[in-house]
Amino acid sequence: MASLNITNVEKSFGHTHILKGINMDIQDGEFIILVGPSGCGKSTLMNCIAGLEDVTGGQICIEDHDITGVLPKDRDIAMVFQSYALYPNMNVRKNISFALEIRKLPKAEIEREVERVAKLLQIEHLLDRKPGQLSGGQRQRVAMGRALARHPKIYLFDEPLSNLDAKLRVEMRTEIKKLHQRLGTTIVYVTHDQIEAMTLADRIAVMKDGHIQQFGTPQEVYDNPANRFVAGFMGSPSMNFIDTELVNHEGQVCVKLLVMDQLHYLPTPSSERGLLERVGQKVVLGIRPEQITHVIPHYASNPSTFIVKAKIDVIEPTGPDTLVLVKMNEQEVNCRVEPHEAGKPGETMSLMINMSKTVFFDPITGERL
Repeated sequence: MASLNITNVEKSFGHTHILKGINMDIQDGEFIILVGPSGCGKSTLMNCIAGLEDVTGGQICIEDHDITGVLPKDRDIAMVFQSYALYPNMNVRKNISFALEIRKLPKAEIEREVERVAKLLQIEHLLDRKPGQLSGGQRQRVAMGRALARHPKIYLFDEPLSNLDAKLRVEMRTEIKKLHQRLGTTIVYVTHDQIEAMTLADRIAVMKDGHIQQFGTPQEVYDNPANRFVAGFMGSPSMNFIDTELVNHEGQVCVKLLVMDQLHYLPTPSSERGLLERVGQKVVLGIRPEQITHVIPHYASNPSTFIVKAKIDVIEPTGPDTLVLVKMNEQEVNCRVEPHEAGKPGETMSLMINMSKTVFFDPITGERL
């Protein structure tokens, strides 16, 4: 296990600037996830940590030792790739032991290590099979086993589950989380799947265009997004963004919300005191679908909740809950309700809006107000 410090790291390919001053301090034993859309630079950053790409500028340190110019084989890092990268002509036992044999470890020690890893990943019965005889999930376990057998300081996972089907992806996600809890290793994990990021990470680095937009715990990133990009990227379905105006109504800073030709003035949270200077200006109201739901009597009396009547445009059952699409300020808004409370398209239903969890963004820059 080891800490990892990334300071002002930049990477360019010719005139194309990919990483633009990346700074991260990763603690010993942390599970860090780099998440973002394709092309944001997360895999390039991973390759720079592994030494597969040279950095253009900045510094990478493991346990305060500068490894920026160190060869990949001397960094004591193990990497698990999206493509598994197994040797097809070797059986599972040989795939796991190969790197240990190159290091000329004693045969008895290699055998003990293979057995330990196989038991940890529950692949003892697969040791004599070749990769072509394995399922995708089994191959991924073998790839993980090969990395675990080395006892490196840091593990890097580059989209390891993206080739698996949805059900297997969920199962492997759980296995990786259990593995981290058992071993307490430092892991840096790349994914474009924000659900994967939320469920696995101790902290998440949300990336866009070579910059880290926000670096925090899953709950911090979800509840207090730094900007509109982070708010929209994290969460499924995405946060609702409603164009509105701040007004002073009956001594309170409120947003104007038009629903079914009825104009409502909803007070902003007391924690958003900085909005006072924005009165009379356009803003973007951000609110998660779960904060707009059916009327729950014991919550309805809360001073932060408000009830409006809206016409249902579309319903989307998901099993545990139902998404209801309505219009507010002439924009589509997703609401999350219990299945038995959802009406039918064309019907009117009462919705309870919780304003305590709302956030506000500048309509031009997208930055959090």
